[in-house]
Amino acid sequence: MRRLLDLPAPAKVNLFLHVVGRRADGYHELQSLFAPLDWHDVVHLERRDDGRLSREDVHPDGDLPAEDLCLRAARALQQASGTTLGVHIVLDKRLPQQAGLGGGSSDAATVLLGLNRLWGLGWPRVRLAALAATLGADVPFFLGQGPAWVEGIGERLRPVELPARELLVVKPPAGVPTAAVFGAPDLPRATPRADPDQALAQLCADPLLAWGGNDLQAVAARLCPPVAEALRRLQALGLQPRMSGSGSAVFAVLPPTAPAALADAAMWPPGWRVRRCRLLPRLPLAAW
Repeated sequence: MRRLLDLPAPAKVNLFLHVVGRRADGYHELQSLFAPLDWHDVVHLERRDDGRLSREDVHPDGDLPAEDLCLRAARALQQASGTTLGVHIVLDKRLPQQAGLGGGSSDAATVLLGLNRLWGLGWPRVRLAALAATLGADVPFFLGQGPAWVEGIGERLRPVELPARELLVVKPPAGVPTAAVFGAPDLPRATPRADPDQALAQLCADPLLAWGGNDLQAVAARLCPPVAEALRRLQALGLQPRMSGSGSAVFAVLPPTAPAALADAAMWPPGWRVRRCRLLPRLPLAAW
């Protein structure tokens, strides 16, 4: 096998996100519910026999970083496995960046899954997940099966089933630096830890977002006023919005009768990304 083409790397939303503590090493303890969406980047992999790792973008937007998360994932797997093979990664970036949708983490997870097959390693997912945890808090989720209750810094996952729902996802042009949000003095850091069974019973009822919130939302809206504007615009449409991750994307669950025009670009300021998305019951590469 020399190539793997058209591998999807889906976005996710945090249906809630609570900061329940802070560890001695400075990392924040979280509780969250991650749900994948039918909106994704596309990854193409071509095996290299010279051991080199390289990457290009289908739609380049400025200079590529010297070592992005896709290359870091490839390098980590190459070193951990001891393979002499390399790869050329081509990324068709369709998800907005600095959105809180997990696009970079999803790309890295798809690279790990693809290279595990392309390089003939045969690693079980649990071994890939341990490596993924060294790359970023969201990466292990994208190596799972589907929606998941998430704890710790993102490494403890419990699969869950969610009702089928459609969301409206809105991403202003401005991004939010994650480090600035988590470093803010006014960030809540002691939300009471929820019992997963009780919380899931409420989260999966109607309406889907009747419980919980996003503890990062107020700080992100202060640091990035377009987040607050996006929330206001969705509220004005009669929806109950919530920010995903550390922003700047926000989303709302759509009622079955929601008009298609809600995602019409003409309804939103220039440069805003707006998309109707479905929650996915399983991640696209769950069977790999």
